[in-house]
Amino acid sequence: MNRRLQILTDSASDISVEDEKKYGIEILPFQIMLGGKSYTSRKDFDNETFYQLMSQYDEIPKTSQITPYEFQELYLKKAREGVTDLIMVLINSHGSATYGNSVMAKDAFFEEHPEYKDALHIYNIDGIGYNAFYGWPVLQAAKMRDEGKNPEEIVDYLTELMPRRELYFGIYELKYAGKSGRIPTAAAFIGDKLGLKPVMKIFDNEITTAAKCRGEKNLIAKIAEMSVADMEPGTPYQAVYGSDSACLQELVDVMTKRVGYGPDGCYQIGAAVAANAGPRVAGIAFTKARSI
Repeated sequence: MNRRLQILTDSASDISVEDEKKYGIEILPFQIMLGGKSYTSRKDFDNETFYQLMSQYDEIPKTSQITPYEFQELYLKKAREGVTDLIMVLINSHGSATYGNSVMAKDAFFEEHPEYKDALHIYNIDGIGYNAFYGWPVLQAAKMRDEGKNPEEIVDYLTELMPRRELYFGIYELKYAGKSGRIPTAAAFIGDKLGLKPVMKIFDNEITTAAKCRGEKNLIAKIAEMSVADMEPGTPYQAVYGSDSACLQELVDVMTKRVGYGPDGCYQIGAAVAANAGPRVAGIAFTKARSI
């Protein structure tokens, strides 16, 4: 039997539209509520337009999870299209119910449609983080598919890699993180008054404050320092950025000087991430060095 493999993720992976089209990656959008209106990420606006919308409203955008019903409809659609293997890498299961909903829907789907039990193989993988943390591995998975790798090889690659992924990012505007609950509101207020900027760490499904820096210049240097200290030497890394391309360029320059090569891709945060961190961020995603 000829196998037809589909790679799928959600919009919090922040894979570029160009790579989405080039590698045939299907991206499920999140619904965003802002200013009393509901928007569909990646369809109703691009990133720059969303940043502009954020500046117009003094409120935190609200994101909606992808529901079990939507996943069941997706599975049925793929089965009817003749997809035999569906690899799904979805947003951090500790930050959204989306991944759990995809697993729940898988069980319900096969109960309702036992005729597809042997025809469609669904692989649900927890993205463990956000943005390039799992966006870059999804891109590698699509490249492996195009090279002729079978689904099992790709799943093995992803499940081995994902727990080793790590991301450090600096937050420049603390009000969004404070109001969204990522950083307590009081800490955000004090940080702004003192000029403190946090370096956040994403690893093992958790977001923690890894360091605090006084001033933006020190923030970039600290992100680079901590990333280089943790990453597997000589491996690819990815730059993360938002509305400020100057922050991106500064971080790329510092990282390139420290490790001797530039990033393997730059990932601009979309609505799902910007809603919690704010539009102005900079960071580095990478593969963590193996423990000895």
